[in-house]
Amino acid sequence: MSNEQNAEARAWLIELLAWWEGRVNTSPLQRYFNISRQSASKHLNQYLEQYPRTLEYRNDIKAYIPTAAFRLHHISGDVAEYLNWVTGIAPAPPDNKLHHHVIQHPPRHISPDIIRPLVIALRERRRVDVEYQSVSSADSEERLISPHTFVNTGLRWHVRAWCGKNKDYRDFVLSRFRGQPDLQDGLSEYTAEQDVAWNTQVTLIIQPDPRLSDRQKLVIERDYLMQNGELRIQTRAALAQYTLQDLQVNTKMLDGNPAAQQLVLANYEEVRGWLF
Repeated sequence: MSNEQNAEARAWLIELLAWWEGRVNTSPLQRYFNISRQSASKHLNQYLEQYPRTLEYRNDIKAYIPTAAFRLHHISGDVAEYLNWVTGIAPAPPDNKLHHHVIQHPPRHISPDIIRPLVIALRERRRVDVEYQSVSSADSEERLISPHTFVNTGLRWHVRAWCGKNKDYRDFVLSRFRGQPDLQDGLSEYTAEQDVAWNTQVTLIIQPDPRLSDRQKLVIERDYLMQNGELRIQTRAALAQYTLQDLQVNTKMLDGNPAAQQLVLANYEEVRGWLF
């Protein structure tokens, strides 16, 4: 990677953390780029020289926070960019050597004011008082949740959390939060360890649509590297429905055209209790 690309990657990470976490210091730069504290401090100062008055240092938290003058120069503002990085799905901008293109899903409006408290809650195991707009309710509702994991379903991001209202673990779509989550004091008693659906492993048995011809089935089997005519996918029970959706496996009705359906869930009765 050239010096110019190195500088861009560091500026990208500084901006990413300042915007989505509301703070940035030398520690994440040191860890991610395997550099000394002195080098990390130098890169922060270079960013400040390029964009004066956009970050200010806070002694109480030993970090820089974005000011009202902060603007996005190196990041897109799409929360997926941050979540892909922080969860390890995607690294910093790579040194691309091959032409490629990734289909971009429509961005969902998610404010950093929503993400910042959720990140703290996940890291510090705290409860959050949130305002949430569900599809089933015309009005947003106040919920007290204990989040434990960010989840990428392929089309959207949600946070898995204990819901005080429903007395159960639920999925909360990030773009449906309203206002600013209010962090609560003290540790939450509800963690990922108590989430039964999260900790239960299920096996999805995927097969070619039986209405296909033998030749068509063989094509599908080769596409998915099936063994003995089936693909076995182990997943968390809480993610089974999303896995099937990602594979475009419809468990409620068959498409009239088997070439369009292509795949079916062979062990539906075994896993139906985990589907929605």
